[in-house]
Amino acid sequence: MQIRDVRRTASRTGTALAVAAALAMTTALAGCSVGTSTTGDSGRPRIVVTTNILGDVVDNVLGDQADVTTLMRPNADPHSFEISAKEAALLGEADLVVSSGLGLEEGLQQHLDRAADAGAPVLVAGDEVTALPYTSGEAEGAPDPHFWTDPRTMLDVVDAIEREATSIDDIDAQQLADDADAYRDELRELDADMAGAFGAIPKSHRALVTNHHVFGYLADRFDFRIIGAAVPSGTTLAAPSAADLRELSDAITEAGVTTIFAESSQPDRLVQVLASEAEIDVRVEELFTESLSAPGGEADTYLALMRANTERITNGLTQ
Repeated sequence: MQIRDVRRTASRTGTALAVAAALAMTTALAGCSVGTSTTGDSGRPRIVVTTNILGDVVDNVLGDQADVTTLMRPNADPHSFEISAKEAALLGEADLVVSSGLGLEEGLQQHLDRAADAGAPVLVAGDEVTALPYTSGEAEGAPDPHFWTDPRTMLDVVDAIEREATSIDDIDAQQLADDADAYRDELRELDADMAGAFGAIPKSHRALVTNHHVFGYLADRFDFRIIGAAVPSGTTLAAPSAADLRELSDAITEAGVTTIFAESSQPDRLVQVLASEAEIDVRVEELFTESLSAPGGEADTYLALMRANTERITNGLTQ
């Protein structure tokens, strides 16, 4: 667990806020990467998935019967990752393309649109869930694409994957149903474990501050308050103004927040600078929010990611 004490060592200055704003753009650009395919051509049905969180879920449901190719590499940023021409061609050749939707894969949308226009079967997971709107910031009122932070929404995604896969040649319906049922059981267990862990956090301490708005679904499910985000947007490609950071700094102080959370796929320097602007002692804790870690890492599956975050949030808000 990586918790670092950040204490105010300098007065609130316009220079620090300007540096923070500049770092936000660095943060956005740092997520840009070229995704890689994960499977070869075995003659089995091919499923192509955009993000690695969805890729893991699809693999649990269909991996025993199909080649699941995930385009987004570990520790990448779903808002800005890019793919090669060869990988883009896979989208048009797939037996099923699975994307998050709701504006998440901003750097990939043209390729997804082209594949759909070419007739590739496409499942947009965001269309299968009850989307929540952003409640503040630049994106207020727009649908929030970070639905996976509530494990119950992933039950709807699994249902949709199972439904769409039944029409794919060479997919055994009984095995598909069994694998989908088994994964739904794991999701229900995860949800119960998270509810139990978060129940130990005093309600007055259930306050979240993050890099950008990513925990709306988790907050809605487990009764957290969203105090704000360093980047007041639903995307990492935006940049905060000095006024944005000053307003959030004041909110942190007013709410008595003692831990703020940075995303593992992004540098935490912006949050560190923000912490130094608040007139309180505050810790910065890294979470896995929009990407899995590399194989063998602490968050190399969706279930592991959610359990790691649950532990870190619980520890960060109870110590």
